[in-house]
Amino acid sequence: MAAPLLQAQVDINAPVSKVWGLISDLDNMPQWSPQCRRMKALGPLQPGTKTINLNRRKFLFWPTTCTITEVIPEKKLAFEVNQNGTIWSYELEPTDAGTRVTESRHAENGVKAVSNMTVNALFGGVPSFEAELVEGMNQSLARIKAAAEN
Repeated sequence: MAAPLLQAQVDINAPVSKVWGLISDLDNMPQWSPQCRRMKALGPLQPGTKTINLNRRKFLFWPTTCTITEVIPEKKLAFEVNQNGTIWSYELEPTDAGTRVTESRHAENGVKAVSNMTVNALFGGVPSFEAELVEGMNQSLARIKAAAEN
């Protein structure tokens, strides 16, 4: 059973506008995410826009599609992974020193059964895969932080 919420957070010494520019350019996603190899939006960054993606874990590659669900400039970007029903989001909030970014994977309604079966068969089970996802979130946020503070 998938955890209802996976989350990681980082404080970045850069203005919200700069961080938003990095996160909202979906072509950058492979630079941040250790699992994403390509994310291409099929239209402008707005709710309803679809993306096509290529993901990688060790020697396994698989395609996914997403639908942008929420865009609040300089505050929130969210998209649903159509294959499993999870919602991924980036939320930005200003701090005294810059920006706090929270990356989340929402599965409050669970994930599709085929996704659980695939994770159990190919990725070592849900608990270990989710631990890997959180580690990936922390890596992504560290990479965004490095780029924004550069």
